[in-house]
Amino acid sequence: ANSLLSLRCPHRIQDDPDIKRMMAGSTLRKVKSRSWKKQRHFRLLEDGLTIWYKSKWAGKGHSTFSVTEVEAVREGHQSEILLSTAEEFPADLCFTLVFHGRQGNLDLVAESLEEAQAWIQGVRKLIHKAETMDEQERLDQWVRDWFQKADKNKDGKMNFKEVKKLLKMMNVEMNEEHAYHLFKMADKSQSDSLEIEQFVHFYKILTQRNEVWKVFQDYSGDGEKLMLEELENFLRTEQQEEEQSTQHAKQLIESYEPSETGKQGAMSLEGFQMYLCSQDGSIFKPGLLELYQDMSQPLSHYFISSSHNTYLLEDQLRGQSSLEAYIQALKRGCRCVEVDCWDGSDGEPVVYHGHTLTSKILFKDVISTIKEYGFRASDFPIIVSLENHCGLEQQTLMAQHLTQILGDLLQTSTLDGQVPQQLPSPQELKGKILLKAKKIGGLEKCVDETLTDEVSDEEEMANGDEESPTEEPQAEKKNKKSKLSRELSDLVVYCKSVHFHGFEHAHCHAKCYEMSSFSESKAKKLGKEAGTEFVQYNTRQLSRTYPSGLRTDSSNYNPQDMWNVGCQIVALNFQTAGLEMDLNDGLFKQNGGCGYILKPDFMRDAIFHTKIQSKSQLLSNNGQQLPKVNQKEGSIVDPLVRVEIYGVPQDQAKDETSHINNNGFNPVWNATLNFVIHTPELALVRFVVEDYDKASRNDFIGQFTLPFTCIQPGYRHIHLLSKDGMAIPPSSLFVNISISDYE
Repeated sequence: ANSLLSLRCPHRIQDDPDIKRMMAGSTLRKVKSRSWKKQRHFRLLEDGLTIWYKSKWAGKGHSTFSVTEVEAVREGHQSEILLSTAEEFPADLCFTLVFHGRQGNLDLVAESLEEAQAWIQGVRKLIHKAETMDEQERLDQWVRDWFQKADKNKDGKMNFKEVKKLLKMMNVEMNEEHAYHLFKMADKSQSDSLEIEQFVHFYKILTQRNEVWKVFQDYSGDGEKLMLEELENFLRTEQQEEEQSTQHAKQLIESYEPSETGKQGAMSLEGFQMYLCSQDGSIFKPGLLELYQDMSQPLSHYFISSSHNTYLLEDQLRGQSSLEAYIQALKRGCRCVEVDCWDGSDGEPVVYHGHTLTSKILFKDVISTIKEYGFRASDFPIIVSLENHCGLEQQTLMAQHLTQILGDLLQTSTLDGQVPQQLPSPQELKGKILLKAKKIGGLEKCVDETLTDEVSDEEEMANGDEESPTEEPQAEKKNKKSKLSRELSDLVVYCKSVHFHGFEHAHCHAKCYEMSSFSESKAKKLGKEAGTEFVQYNTRQLSRTYPSGLRTDSSNYNPQDMWNVGCQIVALNFQTAGLEMDLNDGLFKQNGGCGYILKPDFMRDAIFHTKIQSKSQLLSNNGQQLPKVNQKEGSIVDPLVRVEIYGVPQDQAKDETSHINNNGFNPVWNATLNFVIHTPELALVRFVVEDYDKASRNDFIGQFTLPFTCIQPGYRHIHLLSKDGMAIPPSSLFVNISISDYE
């Protein structure tokens, strides 16, 4: 059976020599800066998932983290800190653990090459194991982790009193008599205590999902199993799967039915529950997670995942500038990064937020980082948005760095040598990097040769961001001309930065390769006053929007307002978690996470189409295993679910269930929330779970955001994400969604 399989797995990996070495423990040097490097004792605990470490001298204090929090292991000098100490520690002894989300890296140095390799390879094997677990194994592992945490005397056993305490820690409220009855059933050895595997079994029977059982009963003739045709009937009736439901039913039994006898054409309740918790039973249509859109249309026809002030990890005034910030954005599928360049004191251009106390990094290091990490999440083109504040000399050096470091990756001429009438497609520019900056003259060959290399410096700010506290006063900028290096200018092809002179002017004179940037206030104003013209303008030219300069805390504006008028490059502070980044992640999760999403057809033609209307009914049922927000002893969550719709102004809506007292474990809301959505192609749906608090603001528990067009109707699980956009297994919502056309 499936549960046995998952119990055997950990023991196999523990026979691996690298894992054995990690379990035996090693002294590794933890490096935080050039001056802070201290020895720590690290070891992998028996669960094969937790890494524990402490100082050799300190008393009882120690730290732990789970392998599931680690995204990757980098070998050698591959972080800013290890690069800065490169003379001291040889590369083959160094490695960096990179964590999911916004948690900082852990830089480590081993005492020998063998030790370094054992940890590098060992952690990689454990990450691979954690990533390939199915939902069932993940749940088993989660339960085991809790057991290990609560087993204070490490005897591997727990009596009923300890079990009760542990269940409270796990956010489980239960009827004590019922729980004790199940405890006795699980205690096969009649020792009045449960060992770890018995506890996993006990937890499973205690948490048997009633609502799943009810759905199963509705379709099962004998209440024991779903025959092939019964499962087919369920898929057609509830999951709204018309075509190939026979084929799909067979496939689901094959994939999720744990018992061999069951695989003969029937599904047990356990298999049914596993299917509903899997990718196939998820709210997101699995096919749309893959690359599925036409990638051969002009760049202006796509929304492009874009970052603002990419170099910052924190706020805009004192934050640290870091290469790590570029790596994080690129790994999340970002396709447009911003580089603010200023003259460096030793002749090398530097990147930082000008006129502020943010730290500085070298321009050439930023370009090398973009080259190394740029195409790991996606093959489609990267736009480097250059904010150039350098003098001629260092601009020329920037041009040299760009051509030398990027080589063929940098697109320095039009694809066919002709002046383009429309922008090339993401498909044609695969693996290429485009420079967005000012340019002397245009791409036309008949350009007047007397053109000077002076360009008005009014581009960014003159498009309406007088709100920036860090820029020079507008009056002083008005008459300022800046010298532009011919070498740098020549590298700009499809993204020439120009000042926006109005839609009328653009309609008559603009070239498709010219693009403007708009502050959020300017873009919103244009959207309100001339929405239709803005959409039409954006069918042919790229627009970049960016947060107001007053947002010194790196907060974000709502990107939906900009997408609604067809702006492609809607730049957000990727380092700041919250609703705005949830919407960005939700939109760009589809299409293989490649960072490009084809705009709806009515936003790609210069003529508007009428839009279809769709009536959607979102029925929210129940949640399970919601995480605790408040770590205080004895606190249990009072969860509520809110469904929020973001889209065209007419579709913006939200509604929520009432809260359930003291039950974060298996609250059942049984509430129906209805929404009418007029423009489904632009709508995003966000499910938020909060801990109700009558005295102050509700605490955030988890959320999941997805495009309306990616929703699978029927009985579905929504696997919740943390503030950082990371999975928080096994927290989920179980919903029933029906979508019908609106008459």
